[in-house]
Amino acid sequence: MITISEAAQEHFAKLLSSQAEGTHIRVFVINPGTPQAECGVSYCPPDAVEEDDTELEFSGFSAMVDSKSAPFLEEAVIDYVTDQLGSQLTLKAPNAKMRKVADDAPLRDRIEYTIQSQVNPQLASHGGYITLVELTDDGIAVIQFGGGCNGCSMVDVTLKDGIEKQLLEEFSGELTAVKDVTEHEHGEHSYF
Repeated sequence: MITISEAAQEHFAKLLSSQAEGTHIRVFVINPGTPQAECGVSYCPPDAVEEDDTELEFSGFSAMVDSKSAPFLEEAVIDYVTDQLGSQLTLKAPNAKMRKVADDAPLRDRIEYTIQSQVNPQLASHGGYITLVELTDDGIAVIQFGGGCNGCSMVDVTLKDGIEKQLLEEFSGELTAVKDVTEHEHGEHSYF
């Protein structure tokens, strides 16, 4: 369910050594399955362990995961990275905003999942996002840009060289094109 790198395991073991005996970590998602989903890690003393928690055992400690967060933490990776700026704990949970869908799920569901887990996180750095408006019978994904992407001068490049290319590769043989129906109005919200 969750991968914790050796460096992160050492970091947690060191932190936990100064806590009360029996304290572990808790990995959780606030607002799982929504665009506002946030992942976190906290201490989990023995009296905070819930009956329906999943316990994942690591070297010298356990990670507790509540039942509501568990499906959204599939394929999550926690790492402890050291570079010239210092050390930082990173938690990547690609399924936090939307539960992973099965490979044989309907095409629309698989496209929605890819948009939420791969495309929108890339657009978020520009304050933007896309939504799937329609999937036509002839395999055209009709999308709409929002946020900072609406009115951005680079939206055509983002669509053709980024989003369309990525979705056509991912859904080769199922998807034929990606079309934008956004009325692009330049404004203060637009990214430049």
